[in-house]
Amino acid sequence: MTGYTTDARDVRISEPRADDQSTESAAHQANQLATDGGRRPPVVVKIGGAKAVDPEGAVGDIAELVDEGRDVVVVHGGSTAVDETLERMEIEPTYVETPGGVTGRFTDEETIEVFEMVMAGKLNTELTTLFRNAGVDAIGLSGVDGGLLSGPRKSAVRVLEDGKKKIKRGDHSGKITDVNDELLTDLLADSYTPIVSVPMLGENKDGSVTPVNADADRSAAAIAGALGGELIMLTDVTGIYEDPDDPETLIESASTPAELAAVKTAAEGFMTKKVMAATEALDGGSPAVYVADANSDAPVTDALGGSGTTIHRSALDATEDEPAEADQ
Repeated sequence: MTGYTTDARDVRISEPRADDQSTESAAHQANQLATDGGRRPPVVVKIGGAKAVDPEGAVGDIAELVDEGRDVVVVHGGSTAVDETLERMEIEPTYVETPGGVTGRFTDEETIEVFEMVMAGKLNTELTTLFRNAGVDAIGLSGVDGGLLSGPRKSAVRVLEDGKKKIKRGDHSGKITDVNDELLTDLLADSYTPIVSVPMLGENKDGSVTPVNADADRSAAAIAGALGGELIMLTDVTGIYEDPDDPETLIESASTPAELAAVKTAAEGFMTKKVMAATEALDGGSPAVYVADANSDAPVTDALGGSGTTIHRSALDATEDEPAEADQ
């Protein structure tokens, strides 16, 4: 089964936390200061769950950033591992197309149970362990824990089948409307590095709550917006290409609405949701979003240095309405 099983011996080991909390706190605060005297924003790193994504470089790179005093929150995916588990259980994964043309997962009752087992259980535990072996004081969380990610549950979704719009019921997904940023801020202040996974906490119409699925890219975007942090989405390509089949057509940056429109036009397949997540993060308060290669030696540092595609907040058009479909 696909999972985060990189050999810990291949990951750089940082020094453990100092026992003197007051000294560490002072050093932490000093390292958070930017050269202009202001505080550097947190970094939210989304690590993809595709087979082609190797977390080794990201783990070592993030360990160095944390060691230097940078606040980092990690969000991970894992759809590939979920699909593999469903298939082993002889359950066929179900994907649907929304009227907006975005393909996403339909999460029925059996599937959400597998999500809880694989994402919040297996993958989150494995990735948290990798970070702890790299010297990072990592703490694993699902979106349910502490009400970290919450919002209304969607039990029915609009889909497009045979060219016709239909309502498909029995879905266990949700739209994130609230982030417990105080929980994350407190953990970061205590020098912990949160490792976050879905499910989120879905609110039913009767006032009760239940675990539901949410897209990992958009979960990371919600967290980045709430924290005012830079969002880095690591994937198995070097960025967003003008021609999706030609890496030589990499779009390096978007700083204006026209440039963002060009990025949206170029995005296809899984990249469509990443661009959607990017605009949501910027709209929520993130200063910049980076889409970059997860498999370089130092993917986070490289992304912050301009590798991949950078989308700046100035690219947002305040009058533009984003599509509200396809949370998955």
